[in-house]
Amino acid sequence: MAARPQPTARRIGLGHELRQLRKAAGLTIAEAVVGLHFDESTLQRVETGWKSFRQAGHLRELLERYGVTDEEQVDKLVALQREASSREWWTGIGTTMLSGMPRFLGVESAAQEIRIFHPTAVPGLLQTEAYARAVHDLHKPIDETTTEFGQQSVQIRMKRKEGMTRDDDPQKVWAVLYEPALRYAIGGPDVMREQYAALAEWAARENVTIQVLPQAESSYVAFHDVNIMILGDGLPTTVQVDTAWSTVAVTDKPRDVGRFSRMFDAMVAAALPPRDTPKFLHQLSREITE
Repeated sequence: MAARPQPTARRIGLGHELRQLRKAAGLTIAEAVVGLHFDESTLQRVETGWKSFRQAGHLRELLERYGVTDEEQVDKLVALQREASSREWWTGIGTTMLSGMPRFLGVESAAQEIRIFHPTAVPGLLQTEAYARAVHDLHKPIDETTTEFGQQSVQIRMKRKEGMTRDDDPQKVWAVLYEPALRYAIGGPDVMREQYAALAEWAARENVTIQVLPQAESSYVAFHDVNIMILGDGLPTTVQVDTAWSTVAVTDKPRDVGRFSRMFDAMVAAALPPRDTPKFLHQLSREITE
């Protein structure tokens, strides 16, 4: 059984608790750091789960500032800080990852449920290794990426699937697949048949829901990929947002989360029911030609 990744989830959880403690103490971030051994920027990044304190002593002095004196609560938060500082599962795998990708991977691995859509391809989380390689090969001359970058990206993409297959509380995934994206024969017929079969296998899992959005003029289709990561446990839902080329960014701003959620819900409403997915994929597999 694959171990469930924890560091980023711990950082997000710790940051959430510290934000609540600061608000309970009636302090702004600027007021909270006065006279302490770190600045506003550091506390801001800790509260949003982007980083953890380098020293437990910094956390302890912050808790003292907030009036937290219960030793059991302090020890709990210090233990959370220690776990938040441990290495992520991708450490050592990718040395050429896109800017922001480590943050995205951390949030994704912490999610209890993931909702995904892509207008032109099978979403990365559901790609077979052959399909993923074909995607990278297709874009390599355009993006001017190296072979090493493509190999590492595919390796990371395959590793991400472990959250969906672990025995202990597997991640729930809800995917909407656009018909034109499914008909876009990336890598050729053999690669696509294998991809269709893999999608049918995923759709048979209790924790995975896959719907096909038929091509129709009357239905809403997002012009870009949609990735909604629901963390649960009182933590903010986070979405991946469009950025400048060669960067990846995520945000938990309510306005962005609301917009992406409405986009996904609109496509779900127009998509075929999940029970029709295996039949649709089987038909695609029969239609594709050499």
